[in-house]
Amino acid sequence: MSIDRAVMMFAGIMVLVSLALAHFYSPYWLWLTVFVGVNLIQASFTGFCPAAMIFKKLGIKSGNAF
Repeated sequence: MSIDRAVMMFAGIMVLVSLALAHFYSPYWLWLTVFVGVNLIQASFTGFCPAAMIFKKLGIKSGNAF
């Protein structure tokens, strides 16, 4: 698995978790979905992704984007 795929998988999991938390606990959890979306947009423009940096330190091989 490359860092690119790990970042996409992590973002998808975070969106699904926040939707479940919003459904069962509080709609304020939707702000986590907003944060993930904004972070993906800024990463596409700047190339800076904190999750990619963490995955790289964990030893996941580099991908094309990160």
